[in-house]
Amino acid sequence: MQFKEIGFDNDLYLKKQSEQIMKRIDEFGGKLYLEFGGKLFDDLHASRVLPGFKPDSKLRMLLKLKEHAEVVIVISANDIENNKVRRDLGITYDTDVLRLIDAYTSAGLYVGSVVITHFDGQPTAQQFKEKLETLGIKVFVHYIIEGYPYNVAHIVSDDGFGKNDYIETSRPLVVVTAPGPGSGKLATCLSQLYHENARGIKAGYAKFETFPIWNLPLKHPVNLAYEAATADLNDVNMIDPYHLEAYGTTTVNYNRDVEAFPVLNAMFEKIEGKSPYKSPTDMGVNMAGYCITDDYVCRKASYEEIIRRYFAALCDRKMGQKNDAAIAKIESLMNQAGLTVDSQRPVVKAALTKSAATGNRPAVAIQLPDGTIVTGKTSDLLGAASAAILNALKVMAGIDDGIMLIQPEIIEPIQRLKTEILHNHNPRLHVDEVLIALTMSAVENEVTKKAFDMLKNLEGSEAHATVILSQVDRDTFRKLGMNLTCEPQHDSKKLYHS
Repeated sequence: MQFKEIGFDNDLYLKKQSEQIMKRIDEFGGKLYLEFGGKLFDDLHASRVLPGFKPDSKLRMLLKLKEHAEVVIVISANDIENNKVRRDLGITYDTDVLRLIDAYTSAGLYVGSVVITHFDGQPTAQQFKEKLETLGIKVFVHYIIEGYPYNVAHIVSDDGFGKNDYIETSRPLVVVTAPGPGSGKLATCLSQLYHENARGIKAGYAKFETFPIWNLPLKHPVNLAYEAATADLNDVNMIDPYHLEAYGTTTVNYNRDVEAFPVLNAMFEKIEGKSPYKSPTDMGVNMAGYCITDDYVCRKASYEEIIRRYFAALCDRKMGQKNDAAIAKIESLMNQAGLTVDSQRPVVKAALTKSAATGNRPAVAIQLPDGTIVTGKTSDLLGAASAAILNALKVMAGIDDGIMLIQPEIIEPIQRLKTEILHNHNPRLHVDEVLIALTMSAVENEVTKKAFDMLKNLEGSEAHATVILSQVDRDTFRKLGMNLTCEPQHDSKKLYHS
């Protein structure tokens, strides 16, 4: 089986990134607050646009520094109060804090504490604080500061950062991370600089944000894909004017950092007497651009990601999110890059064609890593997604299409369980149920075992469904490492869709 091309040297990235972080720690006298943007543990976006980048690369890099590092997880009280959800995982931010603590700890990193920001007495935030403390986790509280971020004199005072809890840390590298954007990571770092300075402790700040990649061109597809990924935040890549003025060198940053830099600079000067940085780019520690080994491969992967983000935005709107501006933004990016769905994502046409050939019933197409496209249709026994997965496994294992991998006598009892005992209206098996049935069949059937052994090779496949798949099917595709998109329509006219 031929796998997708690699365009990024992950080992080189781990080496360069860890070296640069240690260099920053030394530059600031032995204490560094490192704001981590994006996903620390499962950066799936980076792995899609930089083929070869491992989703846990940032974690693996930190493990090289684990004797020097501790993690501080930041969550906004407003996100707790509003039950904000991580769309990629389908869990709330407060639940994700618990998941992240477990993940970092089991990987070997020291999690020092959790900080609840934007605190204003929200009852659910107070309950979450008490829950964490019951679990033995240190919790600190940061408050809403009037005039933030522009009233520097007030912010950098006893009535501003001074009223925040001082986070007790014990290691030279403090990694400040969060379940998602808007959690208050930057303000947490600045507050700590204020408190450290007041205690006579020398400390510095740096930012680790993979995208946009500062030393790639402004309109490079990797950077355009970042804009597509943050279309709902309305982030815009731009030339860093402060870096250009200071050094005469063109670099790329994004609007929020560029707009905030004068204020950040003023805060640094107020806290420490002198700012260590001349530009937003200076604040970053990002070696990703130096580790791209095949620019063409990364460009192609980024184009594919933009199209995937487009379908995701369309489906979000169908499911009730008001994101017309995000859709328009991604359409603009597609126009800039000269992208069309048909030319960039062949599984879309394959799925639609299969659906039309079966009376417009739901269909799924899968493009395997070697480029082969396999389809699946809806039947009485299986949903289209389940059928497509089984057909893909047959192709990869070299099994004739007419051979049944799972006998009806195994599927039918599961259907009866679903409908007669669990009172589910849909008897067709979801992907996770089919995989369990496949596992059972593989115990005694050598042909089925050959198919089962191919499951790991689905990683990196592209898939498209002619309807919005159920949450359980979407989650299973994600866990298999498959890149799924869906047409923005449901398979029925019901008002409730699970």
